[in-house]
Parts: sequence; structure tokens; C-alpha cells
Amino acid sequence: MGRKKGVQFDEGAPDDFDPNNPYKDPVAFLEMREHLVREKWIDIEKAKILREKLRWCYRIEGINHLQKCRHLVQQYLDATRGVGWGKDLRPPFMHGPKVVEAVESE
Repeated sequence: MGRKKGVQFDEGAPDDFDPNNPYKDPVAFLEMREHLVREKWIDIEKAKILREKLRWCYRIEGINHLQKCRHLVQQYLDATRGVGWGKDLRPPFMHGPKVVEAVESE
């Protein structure tokens, strides 16, 4: 017997969850809630990593941080827009929608 090479995670939402009637299947409801919490934590941790990169860039670049760190500022603002606990029920104009850039293929 040997060890497993990797661990398989179920990263998707539950297949049997019905958004029109969420309390129909309590197990699917709890799995969906866990999925949403997990995704929210992932977004929060990504924003923390970007914040640390931005701090490092500000320290290193000094006076030129406005030009050199502009891309990190934009990534950080996009990552923090609408992320956090309790912002799901607020209207989008209060915390801003996430901006997703569409890539056009020619």
C-alpha cells in the first residue's frame, strides 16, 4: 500500500440544490451554504495577498509608487469590491459590483 498522490476536493456547488426552494433538501442547503462561505474566504484571502504585495511595492518604489504600483492598486480594488461579511443584502451601489473584463477574441 502506498500513499495517495493528491487529495481530491469537491470544489463545486451541490448539484441537487434548488435556489427556488432552498429548504427542500436540508443537506443540499447546508452544502450550498458551506460552498458560499468557502468561496467568500477564498476571495478575502486573495485580497489579503494583494494587499501585502501592494505594501511591498509602496515600500520598494518610494516616490514612484503612483506609476509603478498602479496595476496592483487596480487589482486590489477589484478584489475588495463587494467582498466581506454582511454585504450580500446591501444594494450594489453601496459597495460596487465586481468588474469583470470581457476578453474579445479576434
